[in-house]
Amino acid sequence: MNLSVLFLREWRVLIRNRAAMINPIVFMFLAVMLFAVGSPLQDNTRALYGGAVLWLIVLLTNMLSLDSLFRRDFDNGTLEQMMVTADLPLLAVLVKIVVQWLGTGFLMVLLSPLLCLFLGLPGSAIVKTALLLLAGTPALSLLGAVGAAMTVGFARGGVLLGLLVLPLFLPVLVFGASGVSSEVAGISANAQLYWLAFISMVALLIGPFATTAGLKISLQL
Repeated sequence: MNLSVLFLREWRVLIRNRAAMINPIVFMFLAVMLFAVGSPLQDNTRALYGGAVLWLIVLLTNMLSLDSLFRRDFDNGTLEQMMVTADLPLLAVLVKIVVQWLGTGFLMVLLSPLLCLFLGLPGSAIVKTALLLLAGTPALSLLGAVGAAMTVGFARGGVLLGLLVLPLFLPVLVFGASGVSSEVAGISANAQLYWLAFISMVALLIGPFATTAGLKISLQL
């Protein structure tokens, strides 16, 4: 099975199960709106904290979508069949991660200008914030997939998934939040952008292999 067929299959599954894509995005907007409405900070002070709040919400939103990354295929037996019959299970796993990122991380990038306005971030920081998200969110999907693979066999693996992936997410959170705060303060965030891109590249080199190994352990193959 070639990559295009795998990608189209996963994309159709994502489109058919709209709740898996819509629910995390709805959570993200609700969290942003609650902060925007309930924050007692002045606009200039809120902007300094807006980057940290945005990245924290992005992290939590990504975690919500990770639990269902392999869960559906595991429950109906498709996952085990894919791991056994696929010529390269690594590529099949990578395609699933890419589709998950398109439905969460890339969608967050597209929605980031609106989220920045809600959080009181200045217009000058919107473009760089979108770039930071574009560079950092792939790492969240790639690293989070490792935890999703390790916990897919548990009936209620959501809490365990969070415990596994949160330490992996911390560097992304630190560089992403500090990058937005630097742009708000008038300081270039290029260094944070490069670090996020580097983390995503390392996650791309390691994540699919670790995820495939985690799935084999969970499936006892």
